[in-house]
Amino acid sequence: MNTFGTLFTLTSFGESHGAAIGGVVDGMPAGITVDMDFVRSEMQRRRPGQSAVTTGRKEADEVEFLSGIFEGKTTGTPIGFIIRNTNQHSGDYDNLREVLRPSHADYTYWQKYGVRDHRGGGRSSARETAVRCVAGALAKLALHELGITIQAYTSQVGHIALENDYTKYDLSLTESNIVRCPDAEKAREMEELILKVKSEGDTIGGIVTCVITGCPVGLGEPVFGKLHAALGSAMLSINACKGFDYGRGFDGIGERGSEQNDQFVNTENSITTATNRSGGIQGGISNGQPIYFRAAFKPVSTQLGEQTVLDIHGNPQTLQAKGRHDPCVVPRAVPIVEAMAAITVLDYYLQYKARLQ
Repeated sequence: MNTFGTLFTLTSFGESHGAAIGGVVDGMPAGITVDMDFVRSEMQRRRPGQSAVTTGRKEADEVEFLSGIFEGKTTGTPIGFIIRNTNQHSGDYDNLREVLRPSHADYTYWQKYGVRDHRGGGRSSARETAVRCVAGALAKLALHELGITIQAYTSQVGHIALENDYTKYDLSLTESNIVRCPDAEKAREMEELILKVKSEGDTIGGIVTCVITGCPVGLGEPVFGKLHAALGSAMLSINACKGFDYGRGFDGIGERGSEQNDQFVNTENSITTATNRSGGIQGGISNGQPIYFRAAFKPVSTQLGEQTVLDIHGNPQTLQAKGRHDPCVVPRAVPIVEAMAAITVLDYYLQYKARLQ
């Protein structure tokens, strides 16, 4: 299962400490101008080593397109690309060759395949998400021509959370700080918490909120293939993502139905809703309102302090982790959430258009 999508698809390949990672995007509409500066900027938002609250691994994350683009425009054929790994410290992982790290994929990969790449997690490493950001950038370029925009931001780190929904913030301020939070004061508190946790050799989790605007009515299916189910699948495929909700989600379970319903109104001879508690999706189908959802990310499993672990022979060991790791994945997860949302929405838009033909 290395391919995501139905009409707009991404197939990714490569490992954290291999020569390169890469992907093949198929179903990209022809004639879309590929803004390389935009693609690079999307990659830079995700890349490691960008601030004091991220991993110290230094990767340029330069993408090399191999096919599917001619004279700056997409041709409609598969777009192949690679991102070379240039800053691997594989020796940092020699002590993990036979160790099963708590809450990692070590045990499950070993049991399923009978072999595993212990260097940085191999295929299970979050390094793979760089590929998604390339595909997401291409999807965003296509969606931009349709008037569809996607904006994610950090809404919680540990116990520090934004108190209002997305409508109360200027989301253009998201990139103004290293934690990618549109509230400057909360951003400062989040940064301080992450640095404190990092100094203790520990990690912490948080929440990314995403808002999609400009979607037409009709994306998604009423039974299987619901749009929110597809977005949930996309988010839960991201490393360390442990939860997903949309609209009022879990926050609304204590409310009455009368408080939840979005009443229809006639505005200038157009039917819309007075509120958007449904999160832009009703019955699995987009209703034209902004789509908003949250993705919860767990604390990174790698601890820099000593841990008692087991080796593959069942013997207890004391592990002192080495390598370079994120004390909190949330700031770097923001562009990945956007990328997966963009891939999903473009895929569902193409399915929607195919139905109309």
